[in-house]
Formats: sequence, structure tokens, C-alpha cells
Amino acid sequence: MQADGIRPGVTFDISPILCEQLSHRDFPDLFSAYCKNHIELAKADKDQFIADAADQQLVQQAEYWMDWYTSTLSCFETDFPSGIVSALCDLQQQGAIEIMTCGATHGYFPLLAEDASIELQIDIAIRSYVRHFGQTPRGIWLPECAYRPAYPWRTYLPVYAYSREHHRRGIEQILAKFGLEYFVTDEWALRKSQPIGVCDNAGNRTPFEQTYGECRRQLEQLSPLGVYKVGGYAHDEQVAVLTRHMNIALQVWSGQTGYPGDPDYLDFHKKYHNSALRYWRVTDVTADMQYKQTYVPEWATSRASIHARHFIDILEATVTSQVAKTGSQPTICLPFDTELFGHWWFEGPPFIEHVLRGIHASQILQTRTASEQIDHVRPTCVIALPESSWGKDGNDSVWMNNDTTWTWEAEYALERRLRLLIEKHPVRIWDQTMMRIARNVFGELLLAQSSDWQFLITNWTARDYAEMRFHNHVHDMRRCCEMFERYAVSRELAFDDLEFLEALEARDGVFTEELNLYFASHAN
Repeated sequence: MQADGIRPGVTFDISPILCEQLSHRDFPDLFSAYCKNHIELAKADKDQFIADAADQQLVQQAEYWMDWYTSTLSCFETDFPSGIVSALCDLQQQGAIEIMTCGATHGYFPLLAEDASIELQIDIAIRSYVRHFGQTPRGIWLPECAYRPAYPWRTYLPVYAYSREHHRRGIEQILAKFGLEYFVTDEWALRKSQPIGVCDNAGNRTPFEQTYGECRRQLEQLSPLGVYKVGGYAHDEQVAVLTRHMNIALQVWSGQTGYPGDPDYLDFHKKYHNSALRYWRVTDVTADMQYKQTYVPEWATSRASIHARHFIDILEATVTSQVAKTGSQPTICLPFDTELFGHWWFEGPPFIEHVLRGIHASQILQTRTASEQIDHVRPTCVIALPESSWGKDGNDSVWMNNDTTWTWEAEYALERRLRLLIEKHPVRIWDQTMMRIARNVFGELLLAQSSDWQFLITNWTARDYAEMRFHNHVHDMRRCCEMFERYAVSRELAFDDLEFLEALEARDGVFTEELNLYFASHAN
């Protein structure tokens, strides 16, 4: 699109752990092998379809997959010689896109037992961002869009150290400490927010009760089309917040009522048993797999263009209506999991391209990155946001429930053990071996904190895998803590300890440079 003079102006969240995966030295070879394997699978499917005298459309679709994986591999090798992360960095430096950061391993911030754990997730994330993108991020995607305000917090789980109420800082206070300027929340959370007041450029706040005019109206009628600051009644730190517009987002997000459920699009769930490649279209979202009809790429391509035009119409109508109602230009924030486009919804990428081209041609619409929009709006209205997420019911229940409480009991015990270990053996006395062991201690804690484990357990999606991974990270951190304690006394490592460290670093070793810098910053 840039070749056509179209600037995307979109914002991506590339999580630190994904950056590590995409920039790993093994990734190009693994991706190449993956594409080549799928080319061979498609060839074998084609031969099988011909041998079975199957529908000619199936044969053509097998050829389509052969060509698709061939061109994808060629594009990767030709257009991304320095890697995907490097290409994204170039696009950001050109001003075409903005990249946010995230929690280092996507830890669920509201439920972590210590503010220090949230700080670790953010600190490592920012250091990783600087290494990959050569600058500091302005915004963050809170993992699972999960937020917690400041309040006297405690856990109701049987973990003594954290079962007594103690003051916790709000997420916005921790973000402000690290220089992060904005995050994104869900519309449900905004609707439940409470107005606090108006803040000027010098940071002086006028209480809500003393506001009037347009500011008073904005605070009384909180809208996902506005941009606000999140703060607290008892502290001055504030961070801007953008809000997902639920109704418009569902037009793209929902597989039941949105575009991805169109009968002509590729069905995600039905796969050919020989290759796991997909040859059928949605047909009917309520239909049994046996009734799915053969996919026709040309039909799907046409539908993506039509749906993009329809989506542009929705955006233009929303803007026009809001301007007529308030006299001011609205902000439409529409965040989506990137895996929706191309993975769950195969035709998602061309849809996005059509939408961006349509916005460029529109006399009403304009794309801006998140930072650009915040700079343009310069929000002054301050709100108190409730504890929330974009999970089911807008709360923590997807991650904290009867099926997952055992994971939090174990994770809280790890957080407590790390705190006691650091208090007993402060960073300033570590030698190189202690630092090496500590990197693995911190690394395994970060990996155990991934919100994916609870999500997969709750939804019974790869539940066994999630439980295994969580158990492994907990076990490995405990063993590293024991190793650290032994070494702190004896200054010796057993041979099996060295073997274990080498195996663990080969399998899980991430954020080595970031953790070294983190330790150095805490050495005094």
C-alpha cells in the first residue's frame, strides 16, 4: 500500500515473547520447512483427489494450497531477509505504523500477588522493546486488556503471605513509573467507570463536582468514542486510555453474526484427514461438518471486498452521527487479536487491505496510530476505571475460577519465594554463577505467569498442554531456587546442576540480555 501512497497508520502489539520467537535463529529454517511440508501435503492431496475421482474443485483447491505456500515462502525469503521483526521496525521508523509493547510473558496483571511482579513484566518488556525496535514504547497492550485500580488487595486463596489486606498501586501508577502513556480498555469497563475530574497540562485537577460545560458532559456521558485519562482519587499519576467500540468490533470479530461467518469464507474447523488442510467453506455456521461445501477462493475474495465496503459505511455513519450530535470528531478504537486475520479468518488480511484503502479514499475517515490520536485529542477528562478485562463477563473469572485456583496458589508461592530469596541474597553480592542461576529463576517465573495457561485450562483448549507447561515452569523455578541457595552457601555446583541449567537455557532461555540489565539496575 505504501507504494500506492497509502500510509496504514495502524498500531500493532508485538509482545516481547513473540519478538523472541520471530527473531530466534531457528525461525527462518523452521518456517521454510513448514511451508515446504505443506506444499508436499497439498501435492499428495491432489494426487489422492484425482485417484478418487473427487470433485474437480477439490483438485483445484489442492493446487491453490500448493501455490499459496510456495508464494508465501518466496515472499518471506525475498521481502524479509532480515526477519519479520526487523521489517516491522523499519515500518515504524518510516512512520507507517506504531508498535506497542505488552507484558513480557503476557502475565495477568490484576491477579499477580506483588506489584514487583507487574514491574518485572513491564521492565523486561520495555528493555526487550528497546533491543528490537531501537526506541522506547509509548503505549502498552495490557495482557487480556486486564486492569486493576489501587485498593487494599488480598487473596482469598490459602497463601498466608498475601491473604492480609495491603495497599496495591493501580496499574496506571506502575505504567506511569515506566513512562508508558496509554493503554486500551473494553467498553464494558468504561461504562462502569466513575468520573474524577479534569486535569490541565500542569497536572492540576479540577474535581468532577466543579466541572461544567463540555468537560462536564464528557464525564457524565462516557463514550467509547472519547479518549480519557485513567487516574485515582488518592494519587496524581494518570495514563491515557482508548476504548474498544464493542458493536463495531463485533462486526469483524464475531464468527456467528460478523463477517467471518459468511458462507463463502474458508471454514476453520473442517480439515482433510490426510493433511489437515482446509478445503471447505463455512456454508452455514450452524451446519454439521458433513454439510460443508467446497471452498471457492474467487467467491471469498469478492466477499472480502464487499464486506470492507460495508465496514467503511459503518465507520462513516458512526463519525457523521457523532459529529452531528456533539460537534466534535470521535475516536474509533478497534483492537483485534492478530491471529483473527489469516488464521481464524483466512480472508482477514485482504479485508484489512480493502478497509485501509477505503479509509484512504474516504472524505470522512482517517487512520492515526494510537499515540498520534492521543497527541491530537490531548485528553483532559480523568476517570476511575474498575477492575476489568475483555474476558467473559468483563472480569477476572476466565483466569481465576475453581479450575485454576491451584495455579495461582503455586504462582503466589513462587512470587513469595523469589522475594525471600532476594531479601536474603541481594543482587549486589551475586557472582556470575549466581546471576546465571537467577536468570533461570526469573525466566521460569515469567513463563509460569503467562495468562495463556489459565485461559487454556478454563476453556478446555489444549488443557493438558497448558497444565503440563505450567507444572514444568513451576518445578524448574523451584529447582533453580534450591540450586541458588545451595550455591550461595557452598559456592559449588554439582555436575547434574550444570547439565540441568544447560538444558533449561536451551529450552526456555529468553530475555538473557534484559535480565542482565535488570539485575545491574538493582545491584545498588
